[in-house]
Amino acid sequence: MLETYRSTVELIEKQQPELPVNCLSLGVLEDHVTRFVQGFPGTVAYAVKANPAVPLLQGLSDLGISHFDVASVTEIALLRSIQEGATLLYDNPIKSRMEIEQAYTEFAVRSFAIDDPIELKKIHSVIGSDSDLEVSIRFNIGASTAVYDLGKKFGTNDAGASELLSMAKGYGYRTALTFHPGSQCTSAQAYNEYIRRAASIEKASSVNIEMLNIGGGFPTVYPNSGAPGLQSFFDEIEQQFSNSFSKRDVELVCEPGRALVDPAVSILTRVKHRRSEPVLFLNDGIYGGFMEQLLSRVELPTRVFRGNQLLTGNQVPFKVFGPTCDSLDVFSYDVPLPESTNEGDWIEFGEMGGYGSSTATVFNGYGTGKYVYVEEGFSRNVSGVTT
Repeated sequence: MLETYRSTVELIEKQQPELPVNCLSLGVLEDHVTRFVQGFPGTVAYAVKANPAVPLLQGLSDLGISHFDVASVTEIALLRSIQEGATLLYDNPIKSRMEIEQAYTEFAVRSFAIDDPIELKKIHSVIGSDSDLEVSIRFNIGASTAVYDLGKKFGTNDAGASELLSMAKGYGYRTALTFHPGSQCTSAQAYNEYIRRAASIEKASSVNIEMLNIGGGFPTVYPNSGAPGLQSFFDEIEQQFSNSFSKRDVELVCEPGRALVDPAVSILTRVKHRRSEPVLFLNDGIYGGFMEQLLSRVELPTRVFRGNQLLTGNQVPFKVFGPTCDSLDVFSYDVPLPESTNEGDWIEFGEMGGYGSSTATVFNGYGTGKYVYVEEGFSRNVSGVTT
């Protein structure tokens, strides 16, 4: 059982942490997951890659999340240990024969994504005939309105997807279509176009799909993102899905990662050193919980504590470095912090549920640290869900 604290202040008072701490609020998780599940017009499957921390996965399971997007046998085994009967969507399009056999035989996975005929033939050679097996064909239309375009590695074109649907049907498998519009989408337009294309692919193949999986990509509303609230995405997706698959019994599934869990976790760091100019060195950085700072300008909500006091006052932009000896270990933007921020202060970064601890390394002997429960959670409403 994790240590539990009422607030970040209590954590600081009792532990005076020298190492980074991941602060998980189950109350914030419940509020956000409830709004997401109620708002999305279909089934919500959590993308485990965003954060596979056991306390978080257990929290999601306790809240009724029973579908999960998994990308490896390791993730599959982890989910089976937490929720034996969960529906696992093995949505990594490329798998070894051993991984296919393990997933199917040892862990009873019955949904596999593919994006080329060689992978489909590989699955058939390992599994053989099974009318309960679902094959989900991943396609890619090339356009993206997302911060991270995820279409460069996976996804066949329209004609290839139609051919794969026909092949999968010929093997006697259940069929589905899937796509990923990219991470941090800036509008619902990408989803709308993909849904229209999915209907066109299905028609061209003369194979009725049973599921349309629209992937993740839903944005977290960071201070600088300008992203619209999630409900606007849900409304547009529902309308386009209804238009494209009217009077059809097709299950609609999404696979959010960061958008489902970001508000529930913050990372509490400590200032190791301050230069005379506004330059700080923290005990965590891009090789730890802040890897995303290496990839894009993701501005995070922050608050600074000096002991049990919230630090206020005039804010100035600080250049913030991590603890390693690598000069790449620096935030992508100058972080606005109280001008008096100094050595020994604690800086809490919110919206860190996704791609924080999950991508951390132990480079130079540093790491992101442990998880604790903090009941209060980060005291800022930046969930992005509007009702």
